[in-house]
Amino acid sequence: MANKAKMKIKKGDTVQVLTGKDKTKTGKVIAVYPETQRVLVEGINRVTRHTKAGTDRGSRTGGLVVQEASIHVSNVAIVDPSDKKPTRIKTRVETVERDGRTKASRTRVGVRSGKDL
Repeated sequence: MANKAKMKIKKGDTVQVLTGKDKTKTGKVIAVYPETQRVLVEGINRVTRHTKAGTDRGSRTGGLVVQEASIHVSNVAIVDPSDKKPTRIKTRVETVERDGRTKASRTRVGVRSGKDL
């Protein structure tokens, strides 16, 4: 059973790789897989896949295809937009009172600079 911890990295975030063969490279998050705690980052962890030629008319081409593979979320850190360096993320909760109701709004904040992400 996978860990049910909430992932702080979202699709579209710019992240930097902290470990592995692509260390210090940055890229945009293409997809997030919370059930396996992995993210797919543009241009990072490129692998070669061997594909068979298909039988239908649309996919006749087979051979080698280079594409991104997922990377564990602990190996990437979100990039702070103010200084372009990796940072951790915390959540700031603000309560807003509207029409007699209180509503909590959550904002992601970079620990490094304290600015909103």
